[in-house]
Amino acid sequence: MELTKDYLSSHGIRPSAQRIAIMDYLLTHKTHPTVEEIYAALVPLMPTLSKTTLYNTLKLFYDKKVALMLNIDEHTTRFDGDVQPHAHFQCLKCGTVYDIFEPELPELRSVYKQKIGDLNITSVELSYKGLCAHCEQDNSN
Repeated sequence: MELTKDYLSSHGIRPSAQRIAIMDYLLTHKTHPTVEEIYAALVPLMPTLSKTTLYNTLKLFYDKKVALMLNIDEHTTRFDGDVQPHAHFQCLKCGTVYDIFEPELPELRSVYKQKIGDLNITSVELSYKGLCAHCEQDNSN
């Protein structure tokens, strides 16, 4: 938790107990959770946590670039505490979202924090959809 506190402080975020818990959850749960999933996990530990606080905190994290807001599908917004350049893959059958850290993704390397003409690129959101290995194996049986 001390590392999380220092991480938030280094990004200009006042590290309250709720902010630390939310950021720590994002950093330790690589599941790309939704607001509902984060709330369900944290409210038993922090009964005073409100959904409004959670939404406001996640927006602050996104604005301060310590979390990604993923809109992989039109129904669900997910959050990712890993802000290094990477892509995402969502399985069309089970819905699981995976990180892709492939160096072969030139879209991430060549455009991240660069310019195209007079457009200043500050982030790239690259996502793929298909079947994960588990669901593909289930389909072949």
